[in-house]
Amino acid sequence: MAESTKEVEDKTFEDLGLDARLIRALLKKKIEKPTPIQEHAIPHILEGKDVVARAKTGSGKTLAYLLPLLQKLFTSSVDRKKLAPNVIILVPTTELSQQIGVEVKSLLELCRVQLKVVQLNSKMLATDLQAALVGPPDVLISTPACIAKCLSNSILLPASINDSLETLVLDEADLLLSFGYENDIKALTPHIPRSCQCLLMSATLSDDVDKLKNLILHNAIVLTLAEKENHKDEVIPKNVQQFWISCPANDKLLYILAMLKLELVQKKVLIFTNNIDTSFRLKLFLEKFGIKSAVLNAELPQNSRLHILEEFNAGLFDYLIAADISQSTEKDEVPKENVVGSRKSRKHAKLKLDSEFGVVRGVDFKNVYTVINFEMPRSVAGYVHRIGRTGRAYSSGASITLVSSDEMETFEEVRSFVGDDENNVGSPSIAEFPLLTKNAVESLRYRAEDVAKSVTKIAVRESRAQDLRNEILNSEKLKSHFETNPRDLALLKHDKVLSKNAPPPHLRDVPDYLIDKSTKEAREMVKLTRDAMGNNKRRGGSKRKSRKGGDPLMAISTGVSKRPHRGFKKEGASNGKNNDRQKHKKAKAF
Repeated sequence: MAESTKEVEDKTFEDLGLDARLIRALLKKKIEKPTPIQEHAIPHILEGKDVVARAKTGSGKTLAYLLPLLQKLFTSSVDRKKLAPNVIILVPTTELSQQIGVEVKSLLELCRVQLKVVQLNSKMLATDLQAALVGPPDVLISTPACIAKCLSNSILLPASINDSLETLVLDEADLLLSFGYENDIKALTPHIPRSCQCLLMSATLSDDVDKLKNLILHNAIVLTLAEKENHKDEVIPKNVQQFWISCPANDKLLYILAMLKLELVQKKVLIFTNNIDTSFRLKLFLEKFGIKSAVLNAELPQNSRLHILEEFNAGLFDYLIAADISQSTEKDEVPKENVVGSRKSRKHAKLKLDSEFGVVRGVDFKNVYTVINFEMPRSVAGYVHRIGRTGRAYSSGASITLVSSDEMETFEEVRSFVGDDENNVGSPSIAEFPLLTKNAVESLRYRAEDVAKSVTKIAVRESRAQDLRNEILNSEKLKSHFETNPRDLALLKHDKVLSKNAPPPHLRDVPDYLIDKSTKEAREMVKLTRDAMGNNKRRGGSKRKSRKGGDPLMAISTGVSKRPHRGFKKEGASNGKNNDRQKHKKAKAF
């Protein structure tokens, strides 16, 4: 049974039959109206029907299933069996598992309802998995590989699942099979009770989704989100402007420097590369010009990846470089998860990447306005998924793709897919980027080429190793400290400079005489747009917030020595407060 959402009138959450506690929680989150997919999915899920929901990234699919699931748990909390989790949510990546867990716990806290929510990952030891499932939890969020691991180790018993499981959710279903989880899902399928409600959420309806639908669901209702103003269901929404720049591969560093340094793009900016080495080469290059950025990749510890994402989403830095190894051969060189090398050869072995990590799908990048493809993805699907990181929840966004001559064939496939052909010359979906002029690029060429020579393969390898050592230290050795002092986590910065030598001061600013008139006008236009959007206010507020509170970590306590000095400077202003200030100083010293 298929159903389209384009004829549905706007409804409120009250009209959908949601619990008053959940509605109040949504209002506190400043969510006042349901999205189209929520309007259609929530009533069917509350009725207990199996649902296949297809809607593009950022359309609200997560809340579309979380809200009715929590309501069902609220109303049946007394009668539920507790032999196994009542709800299992399967996701393709650990990061998505973490984000859904945070969302569920946030809703429960606002509703003031106590339910046990557990997130698992396949890196957990069997003893940790067993301890986490003691209870057992009401909601279990995990990758399929971890569920299969629990079944094979008898941590989850098939009979208990058959007696207790009420709802099974497959989120980002189109990725579950492409990530290699087919056998893991098949290991769980025989133990799913016939009465279990199954929900399948996906951005696309592919053959993999149909395979999962036939494998698990029964008489499912298929919901397809269509555009309100158009009968065509756009893969890339119209609120995302798509641009491209034709340039030689050797000049890509020059072009991205011109865009960022001349401030021709709106922040925040998410930059995609096809491998980790290119990400660090780009980071080192931008550092020389005073542009700070962080690198998100699969070889970092999970805690570090999550914290990098949290800082970027909070606006603590504006440029994030994401290594999309799904578009490179690097992922093929990584050993499989179940292959363990000998201890003798571990020192010389290639570093193992996290097989449950992906930056293109399953990671919630918030408030990203501009996506830059530094390297062209090698498939149309890769392009679509990258662009889906901006324009979320119907907000505006833009994408810029740097295309070299050897990438032109893939780019033409993308243009054909989005509808740009010889018959649509007047208004192409992917237009040439108009703000960057040839003169602006050439004015920075000498500086860019000179700096690019210093970013050698050895420098990239050393900086990559240094960044990994720093993040492992942050993730492991300070983990126990941050568990008891969570505010100190804000003191860790992931956009630290990796270069051994400080960036030359003359490269930090572009002399006015190098900027032509049209570039100045374009930069001013971007600034006015940024002010109108409130971006500057958001970033400033985040920085002020991060400076509050003390710093017990001596190794990174640069702000502690400044605060007594600031207090001493104001001491003579009011003699009536001297005693209070002296007490405050003693407390600081202690």
